[in-house]
Amino acid sequence: MPHGFRSSFRDWAAEETDHPREVIEAALAHVVRNRVEAAYARSDLFERRRALMDDQARYLAGI
Repeated sequence: MPHGFRSSFRDWAAEETDHPREVIEAALAHVVRNRVEAAYARSDLFERRRALMDDQARYLAGI
């Protein structure tokens, strides 16, 4: 994914949605760098990432 697209997605998600930062970062495939936090991050947040992607699809479609 080109950096400009990733940056645009991150800005849109932060400014236009109520999705948690953790979900947005997971959608961007960012790794949790804090070892303690990473140890407890057992979920891939798949359904929550799906909802975020659905919101973006609606936004891009102009709905």
